[in-house]
This record gives sequence, C-alpha cells and structure tokens, in this order.
Amino acid sequence: MAASIDVVEFQLGKEHYALDIQIAREIVEMMPITPLPRAPRYLAGIINLRGEITNIIDFRNLLGLPESGEIEGQKIVVLMPGVAGGSNIGIIVDDVHSVIQIRNEDVERINEGITSSISSYVKGIIKIGREGSEKAKALIIWLDVQKVISDLGNYQSP
Repeated sequence: MAASIDVVEFQLGKEHYALDIQIAREIVEMMPITPLPRAPRYLAGIINLRGEITNIIDFRNLLGLPESGEIEGQKIVVLMPGVAGGSNIGIIVDDVHSVIQIRNEDVERINEGITSSISSYVKGIIKIGREGSEKAKALIIWLDVQKVISDLGNYQSP
C-alpha cells in the first residue's frame, strides 16, 4: 500500500491550500481580534483563547495574496506551539474544508526553476480528483506552514 499523509485543506480566496495535520492544534470560529500597535501588517493582533494569549496572523497578507473582502466564514487555524518556538499562533483562513488523505503519487514536487523563491514554502501540488468528473482534477497547494512561520525571523510573542 502506498504511503499516505493527512493534511488540512483550507481556502484563501478561490484557491485551495493544505497544511500538515500534525501542526494544527485546533480550528476555531473567527472571533474579535485585538490589534497591536506598530505590529507588522501580517500580524492581525491577539486573541484570548481559553485564557491563553494567541497571536493571530493574517495568512493572506503574509503570503502576499490579494484581499478578499469576504470575512463571513473565516476560521482561525491554531497551530501547535512548537511551530513558532513555543508561541501560540493562529492563522486566519477564508474557510477550512476537511482533512484529506493524500498519497505520494498525488503530489507533484515543485522543481527549483522559475519558482525557486516560493519553492521553499511549497511542499508540492496535490492533484486530487473531484467527485463527478475524472477530468476535473483539483489542484491544492501544499504549504510548508512551519517554514513560513519560522522565516518570520526571531518571532517574538507580545
């Protein structure tokens, strides 16, 4: 049997992305976020999640994607503390679809050509068949969220 990996499929705008399930602690509904003064643009602010201060990152802004304007249905994917050196971090996504199991043969790796600047953040492109049509293969960008967060520099919790 082929090796398989579980990932969380989420959406930013019209595009679908995935992250490794083992770095996701939980998914929570959007809640009021307290902005921090002089914070970088990608840092939306902080929330009090069951007594823990959690930094909230606007993932769309961090990845350089255009604003969507739609805030209904947004979710916060709270990451495991180890992803950011022990800090509590959540990322804002437009929607979370499901946990999907992918096989190695469903993943196309990005080579180091033109896309070298982004290839370090993209583990691969997941090709999955959508129900109803064998021709309609959906593409899901599998992000290395841990690398994206760690590359924010010496991440400091407020």
